[in-house]
Amino acid sequence: MRTAVATAILVTTLSQLPPLATAATSGDLPTVASHARRCERIARRLAAGERRALARPGCGVAEGCTEAQQRRWARLASSYADECVALNHVQVLGTHNSYHIAPRPELLAALLAFDPMFHQIEYTHPPLAQQLGDEGIRQIELDVYADPDGGLYAHRAGLAAIGEDPDSPVPAMYAPGFKVLHIQDIDFESTCLTFVDCLQAVKTWSDAHPGHLPIMILVEAEDEVLPPVLDFVIPIPFGPAEFDALDAEIRSVFPPEQLITPDDVRRGLATLDQAVRALGWPTLGASRGKVLFCLDNRGKRHTYLEGHPELEGRVLFTNAVAGSADAAFVEQNDPREDPALIPSLVQAGYIVRTRADADTEQARSGDTADRDAALASGAQYVSTDYPVPNPDFGTGYFVEIPDGAPGRCNPINAPVGCRSSALERPF
Repeated sequence: MRTAVATAILVTTLSQLPPLATAATSGDLPTVASHARRCERIARRLAAGERRALARPGCGVAEGCTEAQQRRWARLASSYADECVALNHVQVLGTHNSYHIAPRPELLAALLAFDPMFHQIEYTHPPLAQQLGDEGIRQIELDVYADPDGGLYAHRAGLAAIGEDPDSPVPAMYAPGFKVLHIQDIDFESTCLTFVDCLQAVKTWSDAHPGHLPIMILVEAEDEVLPPVLDFVIPIPFGPAEFDALDAEIRSVFPPEQLITPDDVRRGLATLDQAVRALGWPTLGASRGKVLFCLDNRGKRHTYLEGHPELEGRVLFTNAVAGSADAAFVEQNDPREDPALIPSLVQAGYIVRTRADADTEQARSGDTADRDAALASGAQYVSTDYPVPNPDFGTGYFVEIPDGAPGRCNPINAPVGCRSSALERPF
């Protein structure tokens, strides 16, 4: 009961705090280093108050047992989170292929009859706003296909193969712009069919909940050519022009003040790698209500860097090799391949995405080894297809952030005064 009361007081107190001023221009987002002495003082006061509360007879709750004590604790914890916790000091839950809807039953049955490996695509996510709101997701993944003339993905060969109308009834599929789907012609169902529609869904939710932890949007640039089993669409390869258009679509939805870009993080240093190692990432107070974009494809990294060797003017952070000039984001999808790798990357200052499960395997078996390793690794973004269990599998497997929703203080690099309940401002 005391914990519930303390939580209620924390929520009330945080909701009454004025928002921190949003950085107006690129390159001026504050870092923890700029508040170092103040952070030390707040951490000492917070810890001292908690010690007194725990030692007080009949209390034993770190947040305090009177309303005044709990309000004081909430103010200190919130101030520390605003000024002394950076976005890379937090661990949040993400979803894999966040737009994905499993193929309709008739098409899925045909795919499984052709190759049982298609059981890997038997998962469905709710709309993005529902994931952000109900499931506490703060990292999503979108697969994008270039379609500059429109209509390239409006005819679905897989539907023709099972005797259904292959032509999309959705007008947006015939308009120019990036489309969001998993595999052309056969795994194309999506809660948001265009990149702009997906981004607008995120922006609408973000605008309505400005105190949210920063949302990372992982973008996979798709252009793989399928074997000629059917008359499959041949995707447009991603080159510099396609990436320029991708950046432009992002900027058409999100204004500069709502984005965290490589230029914001570099802050005048020669490279991103130097910046994240020496200066760190922006504080939560400067990052809440914002989004950042990362490019999933390491193989397309150099194409995205053409003409922008330090990612100057670019929107996305590349999936880089640690130590390279553009290194800020590193993807390490297997949390158990080298148990020391992800913690070392996190300690060095990089943001890392890993996966708790893949290809429906863990959800079918109930095996939690990858999930537990991913959460313990300190990767800031732990991706799953199962923020809630799939009842059809019967294992009860799902992934959640321990001790915090939607995020917690990172188990590897969070500063001493970080308190998970104070990370996100109530809406």
